[in-house]
Amino acid sequence: MKFVAITACPTGIAHTYMAAEALTEAAKAGGHEIFIETQGSAGSEPLDLQTIADADAVIFAADVEVRDRDRFAGKPLVQGPVKRAISHAPAMLAEAEEAAKAAPVAAAVTPAAGGGGGERPAIPTRTGGGGGGGGAPGLGTRLRGWLMTGVSYMIPFVAAGGILIALGFLLGGGAVKNKVYGGVYEGQTYTAITDLTQVVQKAGWAGLLFLIGATAFSMLVPILAGFIAYAMADRPGLVPGIVAGLLANVVGAGFLGGLVGGLLAGAIAMFMVRWKAPRAIAGIMPVVIIPLVSTLLIGFLMLIVIGKPIAAVQTGLTDWLGGLSGTNAVFLGLLLGLMMAFDMGGPVNKVAYTFGLASLASGNTKVMAAVMAAGMVPPIALALATVLRKHLFSDAERKAGEAAWLLGASFVTEGAIPFAAADPLRVIPSLMAGSAVTGALSMAFGAGSRAPHGGIWVIGLVEKPILWLLSIIVGVAVGAALVIVLKSLGQRASDEEIEAEAEGHALPGRRAATA
Repeated sequence: MKFVAITACPTGIAHTYMAAEALTEAAKAGGHEIFIETQGSAGSEPLDLQTIADADAVIFAADVEVRDRDRFAGKPLVQGPVKRAISHAPAMLAEAEEAAKAAPVAAAVTPAAGGGGGERPAIPTRTGGGGGGGGAPGLGTRLRGWLMTGVSYMIPFVAAGGILIALGFLLGGGAVKNKVYGGVYEGQTYTAITDLTQVVQKAGWAGLLFLIGATAFSMLVPILAGFIAYAMADRPGLVPGIVAGLLANVVGAGFLGGLVGGLLAGAIAMFMVRWKAPRAIAGIMPVVIIPLVSTLLIGFLMLIVIGKPIAAVQTGLTDWLGGLSGTNAVFLGLLLGLMMAFDMGGPVNKVAYTFGLASLASGNTKVMAAVMAAGMVPPIALALATVLRKHLFSDAERKAGEAAWLLGASFVTEGAIPFAAADPLRVIPSLMAGSAVTGALSMAFGAGSRAPHGGIWVIGLVEKPILWLLSIIVGVAVGAALVIVLKSLGQRASDEEIEAEAEGHALPGRRAATA
């Protein structure tokens, strides 16, 4: 059969391409033909419409909303998270094959209409969360996809802005922020070259780096809210969503305000897209009516109704994080470490990482340091284990271990996925323990990171770098030791079963006498 597929994960870095590779190999093994569009951070090359029209079924392996899904209207669809495609690609292809055979007629696909104002056609769907099951994705699955879409578009802004801010601090010291904002910025935007000249005079080039980074970082909440709404309502949701995020910044509602504002803006835009407008105004609905009315409504809600209460919650959360010390801080670090290693780049991992970003945006660098350190542990621990006990791992795993050193050092937790997919019951608990120890130690040491990403390569931007590295080393040692112990026990038990079975077949009389 011929299939088309979309793979997409929140960061668009590792899972997206690993899922595509797994589906390609499974299709080749099954004698099928598959064409895959990877909607990753490097951009994507859209599938040809004729290829889609010729396909027997469609596979969506995505943790975010698939872009331009109208192209696949009428095609049998199998849908699941990217991790399922990585671990169970043959099963997803088998479901797609069944869906294609069960389809009454091979449906033709027509090019998606422009404007983004019409109602999306229904797509026959089978969801695969680990079992089978028919029907469209539930509200929880869709909500997670909407939120992860916002996070995926936000992360590049955070990475670029956060690292530039951190470089400004590194080159200009802790006072660079006051030098930039003290007499020049004062809450307004830079409009004249003389202002920038003053920045360079007061804070040097470090101040300029800080200003550029702060400008990029200030887009965190608007981009988050805008693309949550975009995931819900397509292009009509983008304007009210971004405005909701900007207003969340204005009223001090911050990250939480962006989440809530994005969801509300998307809901309003979704409702308006489904209006049956009179023919006289139907043409201007997508470009005038929907942006105008939805922006007005979300603006009223953010400024008058929900903005201030959410701002109070945000302030309370910031104060709570800032006041954490002793046992409470250690417990938070332990919990974040467990989450970072639980699904290694999946939704739970992204919740912990997003919490770290929100804390960093609020000025708390300790949480970000604990999250980044804990996320580095799984790949490095497995790389170490493959060196110490080579015989416990396959050739493919040993090769993956060679790459895992660099991936772990760069804070790409997904480097541990090949090991976890092959032996989840032993590998995942071991890595969770190692990351939990690292997260707890990082918080206990009071380490901080002004950089939201980068791993070992941004060590110059880490507060208390020696203690931070020590927390990673201890966690790696714990994780590697547990992996080795559990795999050794598993291998010993397997060897004993083989010996017992061989002995039972060869010496039945002896077995009966012993019994």
